[in-house]
Amino acid sequence: MKKCDAEKIRIADYSYTLPPEKIARYPLEKRDSSKLLLFRNNTISTRPFSGIGAEIPEGSLLVFNDTRVIHARLIFEKSTGAVIEIFCLSPHAPRDYSVNFQQRTSCSWHCMIGNAKRWKDDVLQMKVSVNNENVLLSARKIESNADDVIVEFSWNNPGFTFSELLEIAGKLPIPPYLNRASEARDDETYQTVYSAVEGSVAAPTAGLHFTSEVMRSFRKKGIQSARVTLHVGAGTFKPVKSETIGDHDMHMEFISVSRETVQALYENENNLIVVGTTSMRTVESLYYLGKKILLQPDIQPEELVVFQWEPYGEENPVSPKLALKSIIDYLIRNNADQLLAFTQVMIVPGYTFHYPQALITNFHQPQSTLLLLIASGIGKYWRDVYDYALQNDYRFLSYGDSSLLWLTANQAI
Repeated sequence: MKKCDAEKIRIADYSYTLPPEKIARYPLEKRDSSKLLLFRNNTISTRPFSGIGAEIPEGSLLVFNDTRVIHARLIFEKSTGAVIEIFCLSPHAPRDYSVNFQQRTSCSWHCMIGNAKRWKDDVLQMKVSVNNENVLLSARKIESNADDVIVEFSWNNPGFTFSELLEIAGKLPIPPYLNRASEARDDETYQTVYSAVEGSVAAPTAGLHFTSEVMRSFRKKGIQSARVTLHVGAGTFKPVKSETIGDHDMHMEFISVSRETVQALYENENNLIVVGTTSMRTVESLYYLGKKILLQPDIQPEELVVFQWEPYGEENPVSPKLALKSIIDYLIRNNADQLLAFTQVMIVPGYTFHYPQALITNFHQPQSTLLLLIASGIGKYWRDVYDYALQNDYRFLSYGDSSLLWLTANQAI
């Protein structure tokens, strides 16, 4: 599909009526007791999620996003009584998530500011009690941009990392459409059971249904698993306000994929099922990253970026397997275990998929980029799937029910 055609897609064509009562504001008591909608061979049916293992062929490779949601909301109170919320989006300096989290005196982040008009140039401060020790956490604006503010955080006790302070002082961000404040139980229920790498400000919610019992059922059946990391940004909730997709700016997100996972993808490219839209975007980004490496074997790390419209109007395509092989060779040449990159890829109807055969995902908001991704994978049948879910009392959005969708749209050969 050409870029000019993709940009003309009207977001109004990807809308449906979502009654407020269909939005799940809280999770079910048991994660895997949710419903599972199956879409395969253009037919739709319902199963319990706990039995998903029976629906996945033996020998399949499931790809999970192992990111972990951080306590990204910091609430500062000024001496005047004004409350300022600083929502940490992504690291500024150091840029690497793991390095930033391990800082012991200061670091800076790209942030959104709540009640911004009440915060001028003064330094905000908060007392934090960590293991019976008091730490003074300070926040100072160092740069204001169109989309965010760069905030420098500093603290007076090098005995604690920024990660530790954020965990104690911050609050877990939950989706705005839940229309409620975060609660203590969200700290557990809004994390996947396999979350491991801190960095997201929103959960990869397709994974919220999985339990240790479900994971055991996969292993028992001979279903393999692999992990990628995509740190979900607040942009995942950004509504599409433009009439056409061409005027919507997709958010940039950090991804990390191990050499072991790339090798597993290389060996199982025809048996791949991704868990969540974030895993889908990560796996598909590997094709374009691999192609860049193939064309530029000495590419610099900062050039490992997939831009929003890169997939559309692509020239000189390569085989998906060759793209993965080029990444493996690149990591070996550089004695690296992880591919670190950024992706802004936006998957819209007309996109050509390179790797996954199926997608496990929740039910998404009308007129969202996530719904566009679903329509990219199953074509016009997305309306049938969503109508079926609405008519059969499925629960929608982050804490809602799940679906297993076998892709019917364009696939790369």
